[in-house]
Amino acid sequence: MTRPRILIVGGGFAGVECARRLERKLTPDEALITLVAPFDYQLYLPLLPQVASGVLTPQSVAVSLRRGLRRTRVIPGGAIGVDARAKVCVVRKITDEVVDEPYDAIVLAPGSITRTFDIPGLAEHALGMKTLAEAAYLRDHVIAQLDLADAATDEAERAARLRFVVVGGGYAGTETAACLQRVTSAACRRYPRLDARQITWHIVDLAPKLMPELGDKLGAAAMRTLRRRGIEISLGVSVDKVERDRVTLTDGRTLPCRTLLWTAGVTASPLIGTLGAETVKGRLAVTDRMTLPGYDGVFALGDAAAVPDVAKGDGSSCPPTAQHAQRQGKVVADNVVAHLRGEPLRPYVHKDLGLVVDLGGKDAVSRPLGVQLTGLPAQAVARGYHLMALRTHVAKVRTMTNWLLNATAGDDYVRTGFQSRRPATLRDFEFTDAYLTPEEVRARTSSSTERPEGL
Repeated sequence: MTRPRILIVGGGFAGVECARRLERKLTPDEALITLVAPFDYQLYLPLLPQVASGVLTPQSVAVSLRRGLRRTRVIPGGAIGVDARAKVCVVRKITDEVVDEPYDAIVLAPGSITRTFDIPGLAEHALGMKTLAEAAYLRDHVIAQLDLADAATDEAERAARLRFVVVGGGYAGTETAACLQRVTSAACRRYPRLDARQITWHIVDLAPKLMPELGDKLGAAAMRTLRRRGIEISLGVSVDKVERDRVTLTDGRTLPCRTLLWTAGVTASPLIGTLGAETVKGRLAVTDRMTLPGYDGVFALGDAAAVPDVAKGDGSSCPPTAQHAQRQGKVVADNVVAHLRGEPLRPYVHKDLGLVVDLGGKDAVSRPLGVQLTGLPAQAVARGYHLMALRTHVAKVRTMTNWLLNATAGDDYVRTGFQSRRPATLRDFEFTDAYLTPEEVRARTSSSTERPEGL
């Protein structure tokens, strides 16, 4: 008899947690486990702003897949289409070779991409903060602006290079702006022709509140902290047009700047659209068991699925957070095993444990188990949570060492030269044009009927 083939799409929190649990729940003779992921690491996304600011090295937040997965076959690439009827997933390897991967059960955890809008100049000039490469590039870019501003003879150019506009008042945008603002202010001591008062960080968001998930009290505390540090905040405003050296806002203001960081939310991976299944705000409409109705052996979770939030019981979906993704991965693994064994599946139920927001240095706001904290206590909770969430001891030690080194020795503010000769924008890091249409997927897989056991 051939062993059932379990295919996991995505190497993020949900996918990796699912693979780890499947390895523990199933013997090698019971199933073949395959993971499709473009990188050989799981990115700990919540600490990405600290990579961009140089507090942490990239290796600290890149947790090796092969250190935690012992017998899962890892395909380096990305899924670009799924034919759920034929039970075939189309995969594009990192070499651009396209292959068909048959499965008996598939776990869709492809994550999300940056949500963009049809704003003139956005795709050509905006920078993102969704991948490790983007964080490394952003650090280089910001330090390059300080270098160029220090060398500039034109005051208008200097002013534009020293203004940094961040679009998005959620966790990613706020934490990145807060961490990098500390970097640019401290770096001015190394630039004799620059004054820290010339540097402007500006957060722009269409929402009426900054990080509304925090609640009014903590949201207001975060705003006070940021404004005390000189960060400008414009709410109820968005971007109307982006040019190489300026940004025009919807309220008519034109801001000279050479840096626009776009963190205005995420949307589900385009892979979801290749199934032709029902969606909720772009995410697959799944049951509380994270199964896709009408499709045998298809499970979906994380950012790509609208998983009903049973704990709230108000009909809402679980928010796309790492906390939910990790726990969903465990439940999906149990349900995949139950599906293969013909046993009943269980629903996903988890009450959110709280939120942590690291604003750099001693500044933070946290709400663990409903307790509202600010300052050092909040920072201690935030960093303690991150250490607990990092999956390997190596990652924990690297992170703690980096925090200690940065606190005692500071930063040297050097550029690595990553893509220094050409700009790197959103389209350079997220390959959104690589996916197939549902028709292309069916045309490719319709002639394939033989599905040998993978090795």
